[in-house]
Amino acid sequence: MRLPFSGEWATVGEYLVARLSGAAPGVVAEMLDSGLVVGADGQPVAADAPYTPGLHLWFHRDLPAEVPVPFPLEVVHRDDHVVVADKPHFLATTPRGSHVTETALARLRRELGIPELGAAHRLDRLTAGLVLFVVRPEERGAYQTLFGERRVRKEYEAIAPYDASLALPRTVRSRILKERGVPAAREVEGDVNAETLVELVGHEDGLGRYRLTPRTGQTHQLRVHMSALGVPILGDPLYPVVTGPVPAGDFRRPLQLLARRLEFTDPVTGVEHRLRSGRTLRAWESYQDWAG
Repeated sequence: MRLPFSGEWATVGEYLVARLSGAAPGVVAEMLDSGLVVGADGQPVAADAPYTPGLHLWFHRDLPAEVPVPFPLEVVHRDDHVVVADKPHFLATTPRGSHVTETALARLRRELGIPELGAAHRLDRLTAGLVLFVVRPEERGAYQTLFGERRVRKEYEAIAPYDASLALPRTVRSRILKERGVPAAREVEGDVNAETLVELVGHEDGLGRYRLTPRTGQTHQLRVHMSALGVPILGDPLYPVVTGPVPAGDFRRPLQLLARRLEFTDPVTGVEHRLRSGRTLRAWESYQDWAG
């Protein structure tokens, strides 16, 4: 942690108590008293040490117990430069918020013995499918640039209600706004920043199987666009209506959205990668069991 260059705190302890407000009462003071907060020289920093703008501090935070995600994380490709994993539903891609150890990145670092592994992009925690990770930190920028410049072909599969009156295929274009602290994104007026090709692959018993090809990468883009078409993806707790977060440990109704294909030219080796998820969306197999 680096202390801000502006502020009215008198001591390091005063700042840390304010900054780490989510910690239980007394925890920060106990860390300081126990010498668990150190400076650049590795020496403990006292609670009453004067606040110094720009000062670097090091400490480990105790992680709360996380509910294990009881589904395997499969590796579909691995070489000296990249790892492509087939992520299950409910497993976050990278540490964020309350999900730290139960993330695809943390699992892969442990299981593959690659402590410097990093993610080139991210899938929502509730979405399953292919995710690209980079082995060497110095090469991460090259792979992230692929996504930033839209040189990766991503194809998704979704299960949603079937509407015979909905003319498909069609390209959905809109402006999507995702505000910090607000769970759901929304479409607003303005220049288009989100574009998705929606195709119907098949339908049965009131359900449709859809192929979704995003041409941009806005947060929740596919979920917003399917909801806007009147066929929200099954299992979605945010669209069209926010029903609240999925409780920890509740794995009964996974969002029926899967990152099925990932295709790109490796910017380091020049190899053409065409990868496919081996997962199956459960609702298509047995809607009654899935929704019951």
